[in-house]
Amino acid sequence: MNTVADDITRSPRYNADLAPVPPSARTWGTYEIAALWIGMAVCIPTYMLAAGLVAGGMSWWQAVGTITLGNAIVLVPMMLTGHAGTKYGIPFPVLARAAFGLRGSHVPALLRAGVACGWFGIQTWVGGAALDTLLGIAFSFWNGLPAHVWISFAAFWAMNIYFIVKGTESIRLFEAWAAPVLLLMGLALLGWAVARLGGLGPIFNQPSRFQTTGEFFAFFVPSLTAMVGYWATLSISIPDFTRYATSQRAQVVGQALGLPPTMALFSFIGVAVASASLLIFGEAIWDPVVLLGKFGNPFVVLLSVFALAVATLTTNIAANVVPPANAFANLWPRGISFTTGGLITGFIGIAMMPWKLLADFEAYIFGWLVGYSGLLGPVAGILIVDYWVLRKQTLTVRDLYVEGGEYPLVHWPAMIALAAGIGLALIGLVVPALRVLYDYAWFVGFGVSSVVYLLLARRHTALVAQ
Repeated sequence: MNTVADDITRSPRYNADLAPVPPSARTWGTYEIAALWIGMAVCIPTYMLAAGLVAGGMSWWQAVGTITLGNAIVLVPMMLTGHAGTKYGIPFPVLARAAFGLRGSHVPALLRAGVACGWFGIQTWVGGAALDTLLGIAFSFWNGLPAHVWISFAAFWAMNIYFIVKGTESIRLFEAWAAPVLLLMGLALLGWAVARLGGLGPIFNQPSRFQTTGEFFAFFVPSLTAMVGYWATLSISIPDFTRYATSQRAQVVGQALGLPPTMALFSFIGVAVASASLLIFGEAIWDPVVLLGKFGNPFVVLLSVFALAVATLTTNIAANVVPPANAFANLWPRGISFTTGGLITGFIGIAMMPWKLLADFEAYIFGWLVGYSGLLGPVAGILIVDYWVLRKQTLTVRDLYVEGGEYPLVHWPAMIALAAGIGLALIGLVVPALRVLYDYAWFVGFGVSSVVYLLLARRHTALVAQ
């Protein structure tokens, strides 16, 4: 790792939370990285994602295959951007300074932060719903209280704030403890579905409701984009975690073991349980909290809802607090700490009214997930081209914190490429004839920004050298 000069500590672009993590302070091995992903992947929105595809007409294998393929695709940029975090110990906003400039990095960082705030609100809302169900079963008077739903929402929000205040090491310990518990909870839900149906046969035998190949692909294409978009957030901000990894092997193997297998397993559980609910209750129930409310055994409900609440908490504090907290700190390092940035995230998440984002599976998958993937795909493309193609994995760490060095305040090739990628990815929202570009929003944005940035950056470098 490059030696960082002492004068970066006096830079206005430096604070302790954004500082490079020294090798001696890196404590996340393969298990911790894998546990992080298990904790993030096993959550209510993942279940809702899988069940939503079944509700939309897919068979179980089509739904699980779509989710698995999407996660295999997004794993690649995660490993590539994660490399910089492990090599230099720097978080995503600092890495973005290399490609976008010391000030220009605010743009991709705030795009990431805005999406994370929305996700924070979504996870807090569904976690609050789980807590509300739990309290309603445990205390007979609870459901009679005015605004009991909002009280539960506020209480679950406060739980998240606790971990924000305690810091990233508390997150690591919580994730490591919760990972096996969450996997057992998922397997227990699968066991219920199998027991109620007398085996997996009734689930496996449910056909796709699409009559033609054209009908299937019309649903599959935006669904695949949504699956990639689901973790498009972490595909750019994974350095926030890999900066703590003990080695490149730990971050690569940990991510490979933790993400795709967990998403495939839990998505299958979501599909199986949603299919079981369709056969048992006559409707595919894609919200597990609603489903658990139909269970007859109070003890089972209490245990299951508690596990779901823990699952939501592990996802929220890792995926939706750390990245925006660092992004907000990057805006004003001397004035905004990690804790302050996390608190800002918490309040903005409420203001984004997550209950509306979860109105139905179409709004959740095709509106929220696909839409923001068009914002973040371009960022991933630019970061990867800059770090792997142009800079050959070589960064000057000191100059990422101090003005007047290798990196400009604003790197215009990156800003132009970002605008081109986002514009083309989202134009299908306003031009119906170009809807296909929106359906492939992440892929379009990633590809366009990668090519435009490569061409402009090389030309810019040549002009500067003249």
